[in-house]
Amino acid sequence: MTDTTTAPGADGGDALVTAFNAAGADYLFCSSGSEWAPVWESLARRHRDGLPCPRYLDLTHETVAVGMATGYGLVSRRPQGVLLHAAPGLLQGSMAVHGALLAGVPMVVSSSESTTYGDGPGQDPGGQWYRNLSIVGGPHGVAAPFTKWSTEAASVHTLPTMVTRAAELAWRAPAGPAYLNVPLEILLEDWDGREAKPIVPPGSTHSSPEEADAVARLIREARNPVVVTETAGREAGGFEALLAFAEAWNIPVVEPDSAVCGNFPRTHPLHAGSDIGPWMDEADLILLVNCRAPFYPPSRRPSKARVVVIDEVPQRPHVVYQVLFADAYLEGNVANTLRQLAKRAKDLDEAAVAVRRTAQDERHAAEQTAIADAEARAGAQRQTEGVDPVLVAATLRELLDGADGVVVDETITHSRVVKRHLRTADPDSYFYVQGGLGQGIAVALGVKLAAKDRPVVLTIGDGAFTYNPVVASYDASRAYELPLLIVVFNNRVYKSMNLNHRRFYPDGAAAQTGEWLGTDLHRLPRLARFAEPFGMHTETVDTAQALGPALERALKAVAEGTTAVVDVLVTR
Repeated sequence: MTDTTTAPGADGGDALVTAFNAAGADYLFCSSGSEWAPVWESLARRHRDGLPCPRYLDLTHETVAVGMATGYGLVSRRPQGVLLHAAPGLLQGSMAVHGALLAGVPMVVSSSESTTYGDGPGQDPGGQWYRNLSIVGGPHGVAAPFTKWSTEAASVHTLPTMVTRAAELAWRAPAGPAYLNVPLEILLEDWDGREAKPIVPPGSTHSSPEEADAVARLIREARNPVVVTETAGREAGGFEALLAFAEAWNIPVVEPDSAVCGNFPRTHPLHAGSDIGPWMDEADLILLVNCRAPFYPPSRRPSKARVVVIDEVPQRPHVVYQVLFADAYLEGNVANTLRQLAKRAKDLDEAAVAVRRTAQDERHAAEQTAIADAEARAGAQRQTEGVDPVLVAATLRELLDGADGVVVDETITHSRVVKRHLRTADPDSYFYVQGGLGQGIAVALGVKLAAKDRPVVLTIGDGAFTYNPVVASYDASRAYELPLLIVVFNNRVYKSMNLNHRRFYPDGAAAQTGEWLGTDLHRLPRLARFAEPFGMHTETVDTAQALGPALERALKAVAEGTTAVVDVLVTR
């Protein structure tokens, strides 16, 4: 085989770049690999010649590349391009790709294999593919379990339309990542210039008026209905549509702990908290709106309620075991379905509505009192060391009031505190990181990339922080001018792991001796220090009195364009 230099001109790298351009990708999020030289050359030519192409982000870790694409997609809701390196890069980024699947974020992920190993004509791909980088079955076989669709592009002539197909599949419900293996030889092959047609947004499907009428009758007849939702706010217009629907029918809305985004204003009188438990015996109608797995254990069914599922794709293919106990389905665009049901909120039994609204007003008032009491107790504590996590969340809420902020949460034991006391009330103002710890900084960076005029705050535990590729994330923040406020809830322990040990073995040897393995993080240095080499603003907070001023300084630094890391020692 003769190793010759590729002459300037159209090749598979051009085919891939034009395909992502036609797919409407704003960005190519790339964790560099040796197969991407044709793409880099195509981008360099396009930059030189003033031709259109997605913006290229050079990122130094696979989790950062995929996580930023996830964060960007949470806000933009459009598929972006992600380039990883061979099977090893795909494996390194696989947790984040799986997280994108769970979060319902569209993207096209590509990496490469070799098909000739130097035995074919044309460019020599290099011996590393034969020795180390290839994987049995190809990387598309590896990616299949954690993507919507996974295959290999077999020809440079079909490559552009393969990217189109991948993007269209990724965008359609249930949205998620598609994977395309693009062999290096195809990237180096001459291309005839046949470009893909630009893709258009997915069409919408709707339940029939007759189906909507039947569900409206069920709601009208119900005395104690409730909405339970996990991801209504992820759909375009879903947050606003759910708010209008709940107000039209005067129905309380529960966001369980499994909710992964803001779906309903947590300040609204109809917000019924996070616990579905009280409704299991009280409700006579449960409306599951984009709620993939509402009951746990799955056999725990409502005692008397009928169940209506409102979801574009209620049976989620990536959920292995899913029990909904549905009596009726309204399938199709969720925002449209909710708007249609809101229009049908007529001829209501005003007495029944008044009874349930009074009951909800009492629940809401009790919850507001409980929140205020918890915050008062947290503020009154004067430990010599440590800050109550409730006070951290409440202080953040006060400082973010009116700022149109976005909160990305990667806490575990403090996630309920963050939701309850930050009390986000606007669309796209809260996201919970999916699929495994270690992606939070990258997802927050992607959100900031899509919402540059909004302050973006990452709340994260010290255990989760240590899983993150911190160096690569801070590099991306500085290189692409994406300032974040990172607030670390630092209790110096893997608390959730410790809680399970105590729960499973309350009288075990560890309880007797105090030897709690697998959980201690005291040996770590204070986590804000890792940001210092990047010139970022850092704060270490050990007392309640220092908290407010530190967060104020940090937010000021972020507003001025610098990422700020506030490491708060919390009491639990």
